[in-house]
Amino acid sequence: MIRPATSGDLQAVREIVRAAYVHYVPRIGREPGPMGDDYAARIAARETFVTGEPVKGVIVLIDEADHLLLDNIAVDPAAHGTGVGRKLLQFADQEAVRRGYNELRLYTHEKMTENVALYARAGWEETHRAEQNGFPRVFFRKTV
Repeated sequence: MIRPATSGDLQAVREIVRAAYVHYVPRIGREPGPMGDDYAARIAARETFVTGEPVKGVIVLIDEADHLLLDNIAVDPAAHGTGVGRKLLQFADQEAVRRGYNELRLYTHEKMTENVALYARAGWEETHRAEQNGFPRVFFRKTV
C-alpha cells in the first residue's frame, strides 16, 4: 500500500533518503539534492508518499502547470530488489492520470548512471541535459 506520508513518517523518510543517496557523495563530490530537501515541508504540502510498514520507500510528486514532477524516489537499500521502486514508479503513473496529467517528468544527476539506465529501461525518454541548482542533470519525460 502506498499512502500520503504524515509527520510521524518524517524521520523514516529522512533516513531512507539518506541511505539511498549517501553512496553517491564520493562520486559527485557533494550531497545529492534530495539529501538537503525539506521533507517536513514536502509532507505538509502532501507531496510525499510512502510504502511499507515500517517505511521502505518514498516518492515525492509535485504538481506543475502541465505535468507531474517526480521530484524524488528513494528505496531503503535493504529493500532493493523487492519491487518497491517499481511499485512507486507505477504509483507515479497512476497519480499523474488521476490528477489529469498526460505527462510525468523527472531528473537525476548525470553521474548517477545506474538511475539514468533504469529510467530508460522503464520507458522514460531523455529530453536533455543541463545544469540546475549547481548539479549536472539528465531530464526525462514519460507520457501516461
